[in-house]
Amino acid sequence: MDKVKYFFRQSWLLIVASFCFGLLIAVANAAWQDNIFQNEEDKFNNLVKEMIPDANTTEIVLENVEVRSGKGKKKVTSVRKAVSGDGQCVGWAFTCEGSGFADKIKLVLTVDAGFEKLKGYGVLSSNETPGFGDKIKEPYYRRQFVGAPTAELELVKLGNPEDKDSKIVAVTGATVSSEAVVKIVNTFLGRIKNHMQEKGLIDNGN
Repeated sequence: MDKVKYFFRQSWLLIVASFCFGLLIAVANAAWQDNIFQNEEDKFNNLVKEMIPDANTTEIVLENVEVRSGKGKKKVTSVRKAVSGDGQCVGWAFTCEGSGFADKIKLVLTVDAGFEKLKGYGVLSSNETPGFGDKIKEPYYRRQFVGAPTAELELVKLGNPEDKDSKIVAVTGATVSSEAVVKIVNTFLGRIKNHMQEKGLIDNGN
């Protein structure tokens, strides 16, 4: 009993400080939540505009689409239609995410109006290793996805990055991060395409 009393006498300050610190984090997070959301929304729109220059606005056409990302885990995303100034559909965009080498990778994926070719991807958030894994943000890697078919992509170690096909050449020194991007794209792309076909938003290919 004496040991228990001694423990509490010695650790009460640490316990109180931990509680106060946790409370401050919760309050700060709640206070900044709207700003965090708006910043991500702005970055999403900027990335879409970069990949689909003809897009004037985006509008949500499917909400809360569930995608299984392995080991029974579910991710939820929304599909947005990219619309030109004259009201024409010029593509589709949605977020997708999964595990990278260091942490979670969150992407914005865009495809053409017919959902036949990729328009590319942009990195919404990533903590991959600087100088290595973060090369997935570099244009020379991202360009490989532009014009690739909306089918199963395959990561290869050797090949011509300029070829517009389903083979994606890994970044030297960042194979794990390269593989993570391809896996994320494959996981979400097939599910979203099937869901949009079921809803009649795109042709079913028949």
